[in-house]
Amino acid sequence: MGNANDLRAGIEGGVRNLVLVLGDQLDHHAECLRQLDRELDVVLMMEVDAEASGGGAGIRSHKQRTALFLSAMRHFALELIESGVRVRYIKLDASQNTHSFGSELKRAVRVLSPRKIRVTHPGEWRVLDELTLAAKDCGVELEILEDGHFFVPISDFAKWAKGRKSLTMEYFYRDQRKRLGYLMDGDKPEGGDWNYDKDNRETFKSAPDVPSGYRPQIDEMTREVIDLVRTRYPDHPGSLDQFIWPVTRDQARRALDRFIETRLAQFGPYEDAMWTGEHVLYHAMLSPALNLKLLSPRECVDAAIKAYEAGKAPLNSVEGFVRQLIGWREFIRGVYWTQSRGYRDRNGLKQYGKLPDFYYTGETDMTCVRECLKPVLDHAWSHHIPRLMVLSNFALISGVHPRAIGDWFFEMYADAVDWVTTPNTIGMGMHADHAVVGTKPYAGSGKYIDRMSNFCKSCVYDKNKRVPDGKGKQPCPFNTFYWDFLIRNEDCFKGNNRMAMILKNVERMSKEQRAEITLHGSRLREKFGIGAISS
Repeated sequence: MGNANDLRAGIEGGVRNLVLVLGDQLDHHAECLRQLDRELDVVLMMEVDAEASGGGAGIRSHKQRTALFLSAMRHFALELIESGVRVRYIKLDASQNTHSFGSELKRAVRVLSPRKIRVTHPGEWRVLDELTLAAKDCGVELEILEDGHFFVPISDFAKWAKGRKSLTMEYFYRDQRKRLGYLMDGDKPEGGDWNYDKDNRETFKSAPDVPSGYRPQIDEMTREVIDLVRTRYPDHPGSLDQFIWPVTRDQARRALDRFIETRLAQFGPYEDAMWTGEHVLYHAMLSPALNLKLLSPRECVDAAIKAYEAGKAPLNSVEGFVRQLIGWREFIRGVYWTQSRGYRDRNGLKQYGKLPDFYYTGETDMTCVRECLKPVLDHAWSHHIPRLMVLSNFALISGVHPRAIGDWFFEMYADAVDWVTTPNTIGMGMHADHAVVGTKPYAGSGKYIDRMSNFCKSCVYDKNKRVPDGKGKQPCPFNTFYWDFLIRNEDCFKGNNRMAMILKNVERMSKEQRAEITLHGSRLREKFGIGAISS
């Protein structure tokens, strides 16, 4: 494949449709490209600083996240050009460029004079609003096409959600299984159960021997992008020393095949496990390719079910993988688009603490946090349990503002796109959305981390203590913060049946015990730079 110099922006003259392809829409089968007339239409792709700098929100995107988007976009554009599509491609360079989607769209309209602007439904409210306003300012019709990458149109999810007191993913997932026919035996679930979580909570007794995943070769175009990101964003977080991501559909497909062949079989039992130095384990690492649309969720589901039918992977592993794709992923997208534009700023538990600096440096004496931050800083990725039960959990129980940790996840993960990142952090991780995503907070003490990993064995903190006793190690901060969190929010969680049992333990505490936990929690917040958690 060619290099970045093969991309041209110099198309001029009137066109019928100006077709926008955004950085997370790299799907050759997207409806806007299927309808494309190579003689009359032009594709517009834009690298703009507002996005490369972290979504235009004043945050700094991880170097690997930025490099992944830019390299994948350039490869996709070149594929279009080589297939005979006219492409107007706007590149970043090492100079200053503060252009946005809106300003670049207006500039393209002035040059090309299209009759219509056409785009696949964007993955973020902000981008949708920006494009809508820019088209209006230009006086050109904006046609927004349904994103066929997903199983469930937004309008269909809205119909499913209408009138429900709460949105329960499990019920949504079962409805999708029935509708799509995946892993069904007539009108019953394959194997008799809808999910096999009970079989998927294994932990390792010793260091696992995990097969390596697919790692693509870095070509000239990706090297150019990596050099650009290093030069242009030297102060952005993360490392580019080992760029590991597929940037083309062919590479993404190879990554899927490698996962199906070597790790799917053990994915289910160990999907919640963690281990020192083993940051991937049996997980797929396909979410970045899926969220850029280099992979289709349908082909991922089909490949997993084919492996099950061939006897190469057990039902519990395949069902768990399928549930993430047709259940959770679709559910989260539906939540995002059926909630208000202000969802990202919700703060249902009224927490206002600062995010500790170690989230960007990885320098902390908590082994679990340090281990879970390493793959994020190195590769802009970690699997779902470090995200939820270590990094997000720590922010939740210590009192960090939900927007602060939400922005961090958006900055730091290669698979971060607003429709998926915001509901997962604000809703699931921080329980800040008034129980839209989850009926209970995903809060846990050090006991959970000890049960699912070997981290506590090498930690300077005592996994069994929640307050200092003047002897030996200091108590695990997760223990202190967990009980402090429950004490602070006791009134808020009363009436929640799922919290009733644990709240009984809080009720049995003496005033002295509560005060001791509260005091030590305050000291820890000062130590970690979190500060006051109430406004």
